[in-house]
Amino acid sequence: MSLRAYKKKRDFAKTIEPQPSRPSSRDGHHFVIQKHDASRLHYDFRLEMGGALKSWAVPKGIPVTKGEKRLAVHVEDHPISYMEFEGVIPKGQYGGGTVMVWDIGTFELLGADDLDSGKLHFALNGKKLKGEWRLVRMRDGDQWLLIRGTDSMRPISKKMDDTSALSGKTMKQLAANGRTWQPRKPAQEPLKFIEPMKARLLKSAPSGDWIYEIKFDGFRAMAFKSNGDVRLFSRNEKDFSGKFSAVHDALARLDAHDAIIDGEIVALDARGRSSFQLLQRFELGQARPPLFYYAFDLLWLNGKDLTHEPLVRRKLQLEQILKNAPEVIRYSSSLGEDAAPLLPRIRKLGLEGLIGKRKDSLYEPGRRSGAWIKLKLHQEQEMVIGGYTDPEGARRHFGALLIGFHENKKLRFAGKVGTGFNKAILKSLHSRLEKIVFDSCPFANLPETRVGHYRQNITAAEMKRCHWVRPELVCQVRFSEWTQDGKLRHPVFLGLRGDKDAAEVIREKAAPP
Repeated sequence: MSLRAYKKKRDFAKTIEPQPSRPSSRDGHHFVIQKHDASRLHYDFRLEMGGALKSWAVPKGIPVTKGEKRLAVHVEDHPISYMEFEGVIPKGQYGGGTVMVWDIGTFELLGADDLDSGKLHFALNGKKLKGEWRLVRMRDGDQWLLIRGTDSMRPISKKMDDTSALSGKTMKQLAANGRTWQPRKPAQEPLKFIEPMKARLLKSAPSGDWIYEIKFDGFRAMAFKSNGDVRLFSRNEKDFSGKFSAVHDALARLDAHDAIIDGEIVALDARGRSSFQLLQRFELGQARPPLFYYAFDLLWLNGKDLTHEPLVRRKLQLEQILKNAPEVIRYSSSLGEDAAPLLPRIRKLGLEGLIGKRKDSLYEPGRRSGAWIKLKLHQEQEMVIGGYTDPEGARRHFGALLIGFHENKKLRFAGKVGTGFNKAILKSLHSRLEKIVFDSCPFANLPETRVGHYRQNITAAEMKRCHWVRPELVCQVRFSEWTQDGKLRHPVFLGLRGDKDAAEVIREKAAPP
């Protein structure tokens, strides 16, 4: 649906409802539930998606008991500005009656389903509602079921049910006041996106004045706070605000008027180690591990650009503003200045490696200048998915992914990865692969003339049994080594990297210090 249906049903000379504007190009992750006393009392449930509010009318209210189901009728999209609308729609107009902002907050999509599939799994973090729900489309395209998730929450009291989450007014007070909604005044220009600084892979630690920090295994994330608004982006400017709403909300409570912070979102395992596989399971809705945002650099603070200040001064200011930060946000402190004694300790703890930074380094957006370096204890890197093979035996969906990297602007095949998947990942990933089917092989170095010692090569005969996809998806793999002919030995799938652009994936080679 577009906002045309919304506009067609309303006479804006008579109703105080907000007029539609061009849908936003950026996806937010906010929700609103409006109690609507029209011809029949009902609740309008709205999710911010695709630059508009996807909307359902729920006649009997939101279910709060585990497994409870309520009919939800899909209606026309509403403009984002409708999020804070409450007041009285005149009688005789479409939806005439009193409207209250019953609940408002952020939501987080769980799993790989989407609106087109007819299934949505999400968690709400509102002023009244918290927890998981599902929306499932029935045979009638506009009729859905809204289902409470795996646990129950305390029923909403009568007083809370009749109290606006926005103004604190009752339905009676809103009806008496009549025209109450006023559009927000536009805020000043938000802080612009800054591409994160990159680290160069080295074989060993260099000489000089360095500090070393833990190399986390998560999603790099840039946090922007200005004018009371918080935005959380991946390294390639994808919005993380809804996916990691707990981090987003914690950042809003930071003791800073405006700031830009560089850090990493991680999921911690039982031993307190960051785990990319656990983070992948969280994205699929299979696990709810503790999530944290480890902040390691400060680029902007209260109107001042800090990128031209030395690292140690930036970190000192970052530590100061994080002193009373919510538990979700943690300061990534220096472990020491000498990598030699640190690496054995890091290895013993099962961590990925170290990040080294020159003490006097300036922040260089988007650059891999060598002022930051990484020392890896495990072989891991991103790979582009270019195809897959058929499953064998009891496995379903696909057998192995065909992966590669870019070299001289061409995609080179680097091997097959057939381990590291569970049933849910196989299913969700296969569903995504089916949507990007490609007619021809995207790898420039296929076919190969022989199978190879580790059976990672693909001959012309085997290519006939492969399925090709557009090289858009990026995955993270762990492996034991590179073979002499440029293939991965013993690769293991760790998860998808939605924060990486496929065109930027190259073979990482450790340089001498």
